[in-house]
Amino acid sequence: MLRIGIVLLGLLLSCSSFASRESSLSLLDNRFRVDPTITQITFVIYREKGSQPVVLVRPDGRKYYASRNPENVRWYQEPSMDIISIDNPMPGPWQAIGKVSPKNNVKLISHLQLSTDTFPSRVYHGEEMKFTARLTSDNKPLQLKDFLDRVNLKVTFRKYVEDEESLIKEARPVPTVIGEFADDGRGLDEVPGDGVFTVKLAMSPEPGKYRVRITSGNGVFLRAQEQDVLVYPKPLTSTFIQSREDNQPHQVVISGEQGMIKPGSLAAHIVHTDPGKKEFRVDGVAEPDSLKVTLKVPYTGQLGNYAWHGEIYATDLASERPLYFPITESTYSVVQEIDLEQARIMREAELAQQRKIEQERLLIEAREAQRMKNIIYIIVGNIIVIILALITWFIRRKIKARKEILPEMQLNMPKK
Repeated sequence: MLRIGIVLLGLLLSCSSFASRESSLSLLDNRFRVDPTITQITFVIYREKGSQPVVLVRPDGRKYYASRNPENVRWYQEPSMDIISIDNPMPGPWQAIGKVSPKNNVKLISHLQLSTDTFPSRVYHGEEMKFTARLTSDNKPLQLKDFLDRVNLKVTFRKYVEDEESLIKEARPVPTVIGEFADDGRGLDEVPGDGVFTVKLAMSPEPGKYRVRITSGNGVFLRAQEQDVLVYPKPLTSTFIQSREDNQPHQVVISGEQGMIKPGSLAAHIVHTDPGKKEFRVDGVAEPDSLKVTLKVPYTGQLGNYAWHGEIYATDLASERPLYFPITESTYSVVQEIDLEQARIMREAELAQQRKIEQERLLIEAREAQRMKNIIYIIVGNIIVIILALITWFIRRKIKARKEILPEMQLNMPKK
C-alpha cells in the first residue's frame, strides 16, 4: 500500500509539473514577428474573459502596458480583448504575455488603409446620398469582424473658417455628425463584414461652405480624410394643391430650378394615405425639356385627416450627378362644408346671446352695487344714531350731576 501511495503521489506531482509547464507555454508562446517594412501595425489579442490586459514585449525587451505606453501606442481593451495599434513598430519578434485565448490567439493587421468616395464639390441641402468607405490590410479588404465592429466610421461637417488654426479653441466651429457608417449588410450596405462601410447621408447642414471630415476611430485606429464642400440651397420645390370638388383631383406640383436641374430628368412618386389608412401611390416623369412634374391624386370627398410623402429623383445639370430628395410627410384635412348664410345667422344669434348675457351680468352687478351702498348707508346711519345717543346721555348726566351739587354748595356757604 505504501508503494502504491508513493506511486500515486509521484503521478500527481508529475501531472502538476506538466500542467504548470503547459500553462507557461500557452502564456509565453504568443510570439509574432514584425517585418521591417511595416510602418503601422495593429494587434488583436483575444484573452480569457475577465482577465487582465496583456503585457506587450518589444524585441528589445521593453514592455508596453494598457495603463502606460508611449504616444505611438494606442490601446483599446474589453473584458476579453485587447486591440493595440503601434506606429513605426520595432522590427523583430514581439510577444504578448497574459491569459491569451488558445482558440483565437493573436491576429495581426498591417498596412491598414482607409479609402472613401470623394464628395461632390457641390451638394444640395435636403438631398440624400450613398457614401462608401473601405478598410484594407496589405491592399486587401479587411474582413476581421471583431475589429470591423469596433471601427466606428463617421462623417462630420464643420463650418469653413479661414485660418481656423489661429483661433482659440472656444471660437472654432463645432463639427456636426451627419452620418455613421455600418458594415452590417443593412440599409444601403451590400455585404456584411466585407470591409466596405456604407452610410446614407442626409445633407441637413444649411447652405454654406464646410470642411467635411471622414474619420474612423475607436481610441486605437485613427484615420481621417478631409475636403471642402459647398452646400447649395435645395433646387426643387414641391407644392400640394388641395381640391374642393369631387371631379377635381388633388395635385402635387414638383418644380426644378432652372440652371441647376437638367431638363427632363425629374421623376417622382408620392404615397397618399386616406383616413382609413389606405394607401394610394402616384408616379410621374417630366416631359422632355421640362422642369415640372404634376402628380394627381383622386378627390374622394371622404371626411377626415390625410397624409402624403414621397421621393424626387433628378440629375444635376453641371455634373450629371444623380440626385435624390425625400419628401417628408405632410397632412391635411377634409371637413364638411358649411352654408355661409346659415353660418352668418348662427353667428349673429350667438353674438346677440352673448350681448344679452353681458347686459344681464351688468344689471346684476349694478343691483349688487346698489345693495351694498344701501347696506353701507344703514350701517353709517346706525353708527351716527348711536354716537348721538351717547353724546346726549353724557350731556344729560353732566347736567344732572351739576344740579345735585349746586344745593349742597349753597347750604355750605357761610351766612352774612
